[in-house]
Amino acid sequence: MDTIIFDVDDTLYDQALSFKNTCKRIFDKSFTEDELETFYKVSRKHSDALFDKSVAGELSVEEMHIRRITDACDELGIAVTTAKALDFQAAYVEEQQKIALFDEVVELFDLLYQQKKQLAILTNGSQGHQAMKIKQLDLTRWIPEENLFISESIGYSKPTREAFRVLESKLQLNKEKTVYIGDSFANDIVGAKQAGWHAIWMNHRNRKLPTGTVTPDHTVYHAKELLDLFKKSETF
Repeated sequence: MDTIIFDVDDTLYDQALSFKNTCKRIFDKSFTEDELETFYKVSRKHSDALFDKSVAGELSVEEMHIRRITDACDELGIAVTTAKALDFQAAYVEEQQKIALFDEVVELFDLLYQQKKQLAILTNGSQGHQAMKIKQLDLTRWIPEENLFISESIGYSKPTREAFRVLESKLQLNKEKTVYIGDSFANDIVGAKQAGWHAIWMNHRNRKLPTGTVTPDHTVYHAKELLDLFKKSETF
């Protein structure tokens, strides 16, 4: 592969850690690790659905922030107020300012950089919030500023074909020699495959493969597996 493009959230770092630490700060309740993992997965489900509504102009950003936690709490029978949901969002932003790349991802970036691969980021979200994460993760150490693509800035979000087409144009990439790596099957894998790219599913949450016609080229369950794939596979 000549071009390797990455998602950010829960692909390059453990997004659940920020979420779980926020839960411990905000809720007057002791959670087991299994409960926190379930809470995180449910919140991501609602967050993805609400993000689409926000992009469509059906919800404001603040409404999305409130709903993605209140809807998850409602599903799990956890008491929450609008005020507490806003407190959660504020604390969550603070926690995300502490995020760090998986150790194996650092090694992978070093390897790909040394091999002079074309590297890029394609992430859904607001410009300010995603740019903050990109800065915290120090991604410009390996990836040029002009190869950082955030949905709010480019005007399209994954999995739309248009989002991937923007990168095809800007990077002048060869689709047959391009691979996209992400954790969201619906946004990342479906989007990339529909665009004619290769796709690697970073499935470290052990989600079930959805039924349908789309299949990832590779599925990895840990950042180390992702690193090993690029180290060992002649395909990459």
